[in-house]
Amino acid sequence: MTKFSEWVSSIAEAGRELVPRKNRQDKSQNLYSLCQELCSSKGEAMGTAIAHDVVKAYMNLGESERVDFFYMLLTEFSPDPADILRCAEAFKLKSDRANYKALSNAIAAPRLHLFRSINMAPQGTATLIHMRRDLLSVLGDYPQFVGIDEDLKHLLISWFNRGFLTLEQICWRTPAHILEKLIAYEAVHEMSGWDDLRRRLADDRRCFAFFHPALEDEPLIFVEVALVKGMAGNVQELLAKPGAASPQVKSKSSSAVKLIKPLSSDQEDFDTAIFYSISNCQEGLKGISFGNFLIKQVVLELRHEFEQLKRFATLSPIPGFRRWLNTELKQSDLSLISEEERTHLEILQHKEWHKDQESCEILQPLLTRLCAHYLANAKKGTEPLDPVARFHLGNGAQIARLNWLGDTSANGIKQSAGLLVNYVYKLKMVEQNHEAYVNNGEIAMSAEIQKLL
Repeated sequence: MTKFSEWVSSIAEAGRELVPRKNRQDKSQNLYSLCQELCSSKGEAMGTAIAHDVVKAYMNLGESERVDFFYMLLTEFSPDPADILRCAEAFKLKSDRANYKALSNAIAAPRLHLFRSINMAPQGTATLIHMRRDLLSVLGDYPQFVGIDEDLKHLLISWFNRGFLTLEQICWRTPAHILEKLIAYEAVHEMSGWDDLRRRLADDRRCFAFFHPALEDEPLIFVEVALVKGMAGNVQELLAKPGAASPQVKSKSSSAVKLIKPLSSDQEDFDTAIFYSISNCQEGLKGISFGNFLIKQVVLELRHEFEQLKRFATLSPIPGFRRWLNTELKQSDLSLISEEERTHLEILQHKEWHKDQESCEILQPLLTRLCAHYLANAKKGTEPLDPVARFHLGNGAQIARLNWLGDTSANGIKQSAGLLVNYVYKLKMVEQNHEAYVNNGEIAMSAEIQKLL
């Protein structure tokens, strides 16, 4: 246990003696009473002890009881509209500091104070993250809870800003209970066990994670990096043990995959760092961005460790491509996909089309062109439709290259017809690309991608 946790726990223990014992048979009513008492409590020790009881009570609720808890937050801990109007009228008549403060207090939901108080408890921060995960899971069925989510997310953004995070390198000497969590949290390329993890922590690999002092031994996000020579284009080859070969379908096309053999530990001729997996670990922190800070700091760490690195790039999935393509195929517009091409795309219905030489030669130029169009032109509002593209382009990266059959796993074939994309972080262009993207919606892309378009 860290010194911070020990300090919080000692306060909770001191305050426990001050909290009167009450009937605890009705869990929901008891939790409501505890929340009311927590919001009215003034002392730090007693408040921390009550917050600890709120944490335990919430974690003991069943699924339907948690929905009832969110209803309670909505009905009992929302702002009072009449109070807001009264304070607004007073501020309109006299715009002084006192009326401004009164209006601000009226607008702020009482549940904000409740959440801050819960955060005082041992495991309070972890419980609030758990609470938001529960909230997000029912938000589709209960859209009236959106205000609760906005309040909770607002606080979590403040508590998890970059200033509170620590970057740590994960290696084989990292405690086993943290390594186990990396296996469980890996969201891009699943690990089958310790052997897979050992390969990803080898000498020619690096892994970094962000941690927060309030979450003991819980990574928030981690990135896996491969040190290679040249631009990697195939994830199965990248993840294979040194010397192992991944079966590939050969192609006559100039954009065929060039296999990158992982470097052994005694080689030092690598010139490229490939970010091939970025995994968010806490569902309750969804929508709170850590990845942009993580990549930029990892680049600095790698440049400091390896002076020979000249290129920083990703080998990224394209999770929405097949879904978008299926939608386009339902349209009658022939400007993007001709009738002949629609017939060719029916090959995708065959389960193992990617293992057939003739099928690949027919589909490769067509799918590569369509995927380039998807990344550059398919939009969600004013931003790229693809979530991974939004992330990297927003960070100032450039779409550099599409890799045919770069991921032949079942998931890779399903979500992107096996295509992977390299986003390149050209350090001298990152800020310029970022500004052009944010201000003008401009997408940085290589000449190779422009040619495909």
